[in-house]
Amino acid sequence: MIVDVHAHWGPWFFAMDVGRVETSIAVMDRAGIDLQIVSSSEAVIYDPAAGNRRMAEVLATTDRMLGYLVINPRELAQAERDLAELLPSGRFVGVKIHTDYTGTPMSSPRMRDALALAAGHGLPVLVHAWDTAVLDLAAHCVAISELRAIAGHMGGSGWRHAIEAAAACPRLYLEPCFSHFEAGRVAAVASEVDPRQLLFGTDATLIDPAVALGAVRAAALPAEVLDQMMWRNAVQLFGLATPADDKEEASADRG
Repeated sequence: MIVDVHAHWGPWFFAMDVGRVETSIAVMDRAGIDLQIVSSSEAVIYDPAAGNRRMAEVLATTDRMLGYLVINPRELAQAERDLAELLPSGRFVGVKIHTDYTGTPMSSPRMRDALALAAGHGLPVLVHAWDTAVLDLAAHCVAISELRAIAGHMGGSGWRHAIEAAAACPRLYLEPCFSHFEAGRVAAVASEVDPRQLLFGTDATLIDPAVALGAVRAAALPAEVLDQMMWRNAVQLFGLATPADDKEEASADRG
């Protein structure tokens, strides 16, 4: 089983055929990904309110995707409205925050308030965390007791800082997607971080999942650690159903 915790739906500002659900599913099938947790590209880069609502419509059409509700830390009143309206569908299981597109540094009070809002709703938060910003995210995790945060890109070029960040708080998770992986990056992080804090992400459809899959496979992780990273930790963090759960439910229905 593979759960991709960092993915997207919708067109980007490049000439890419990634705007249709069918394209996303085809990419998942080719990569062997069972489930993606996705955010709307429109919500991330342009308009959270419109993008989140379009994302809700898409999520209603497929059981292969669950959603991140995108929050702009500079528009928390709108975020509150989105949470109240869209969470009852049961299709949104987390929050996505992008520091760069919203112009909100990780260390800012606005970011702290946005993270606290998500934590108050019991939602894990995927945050674009680059370089030393991952250390600031760890500090927020320490300060906000209910916060469960995923450092997107494993800190990017600052992956060594991500190791320190994960050690600072067990509720900080790391996922590896990156447009240009350094050799040995995944293996080095996995060797020093509690395996319960590792997740798998691809940044699809912006980046082909083959990039992250190849980097993880090249790391030659122990089978147990690989299982935790590729799906077990995500199932626990997001409260997901597994194929075994579905079989048990079907069996109970027949009984």
